[in-house]
Amino acid sequence: MPNLIDIRRRIRSVKNTQQITKAMKMVSAAKLRRAQDRVIQSRPYGGMLRSVLANLAAAAALDDVAGENELLARREEHNVLLVIITADKGLAGAFNTNLIKGAQHFIHEHPGASVKLELIGRKGRDFFRKRRAAITGDSIGLANKPSYADTAAIARRVMDLYRRAEIDAVYVIYNEFKSVATQKLTVSRVLPVEIPAGEGAMNYVFEQPAAQMLDALLPRYVEMEFFHALIESSAAEHAARMTAMEAATSNAGEMIDKLTLFLNRVRQASITKEIIEVVSGAAASG
Repeated sequence: MPNLIDIRRRIRSVKNTQQITKAMKMVSAAKLRRAQDRVIQSRPYGGMLRSVLANLAAAAALDDVAGENELLARREEHNVLLVIITADKGLAGAFNTNLIKGAQHFIHEHPGASVKLELIGRKGRDFFRKRRAAITGDSIGLANKPSYADTAAIARRVMDLYRRAEIDAVYVIYNEFKSVATQKLTVSRVLPVEIPAGEGAMNYVFEQPAAQMLDALLPRYVEMEFFHALIESSAAEHAARMTAMEAATSNAGEMIDKLTLFLNRVRQASITKEIIEVVSGAAASG
């Protein structure tokens, strides 16, 4: 028969774990609100930037020098850089696992190319470092407090590699925030820059040549794409962790109920056994 002390100790342990998971859920919920607001606020800016870029490209298309921008140069993808944005921490369900599986699937889909990795987040760095992957750089701590300056520094370093033709294409893989319960694994090509199609050309008056303005705007566009992916991933991470901790808290409650019921049954069986022993002893002595 199980020991009552051991069962009580296990119930107490599960209750302590439940308190931790409940606290983590509340912390993730608070962080999610801020991250979600940041994502929502950045989307209009990104949409306007794409619109301006499309109109600039349409105006610069009339200029022969416009096609000489190095960030627009298309080459065969022999050397590919994959930027993987994972979390620094676990306990977020399948958040990191799906990213790593998606990155491995991307590598298998490019058997003829040399795929190098730029890693943002501790989980991705630890995984691929153990497997001795070709890593160009890694960054830790950006997911907790996404900073445009830090992300822009990574983007500028990647653009320098592309300008020197050391890489032929740049892809970013991350979890896009859709809702609290839904995160979408997204693979986006950042370089060469794909000029967005303008739905309707705006009649802008440019003080500088359109090609010159396009050259100045393209790096900002790439930096914004990196930053947008990072804040989307940050919001998706908090949503995934909140959902995982909510499920863990619920599972802990169910386990406590089952252990309490089991404890009562064991205690009742113990009392019944003691009564039987007392009755049997009294009958034998009588």
